[in-house]
Amino acid sequence: MILVLQRVSKARVTVSGKETGAIGRGLLVFCAVERDDGESEAAWCARKVAEIRVFPDSKDKMNLSVREVNGEVLAVSQFTLVGDLRKGTRPSFSHAAPPEKASIIFDRFVALIRESGLIVKTGVFQAMMDVELVNDGPVTIILHRP
Repeated sequence: MILVLQRVSKARVTVSGKETGAIGRGLLVFCAVERDDGESEAAWCARKVAEIRVFPDSKDKMNLSVREVNGEVLAVSQFTLVGDLRKGTRPSFSHAAPPEKASIIFDRFVALIRESGLIVKTGVFQAMMDVELVNDGPVTIILHRP
């Protein structure tokens, strides 16, 4: 799995002009499921999202998790993170999981974050989405679970 985590002051996703998910302070998580990913990758990534310490403490040090700041998570599936540009200029998505598998793993990833006690909103799997965000910091972290 490949994740791009952005610390945000707010973020929202719309599909065909209708809002499908919106959060205030928290993490916007773009998630790509790779061909060989399964339950263990989903669990590892969900734990990392719940525990990553990227929010400032009283000394302005990144030392608090999204849970500790009463934040939320907006999870958006984005297979294009798997895009490989080592050859040519058109990305290859051959390492991406097929949609039917990716949907199951993505849903499990979201469920595991929810089970950790966090509020999670989502986009719509395989839909054309508009994502709006205010990156707080900016803070952006790439997480890759090979």
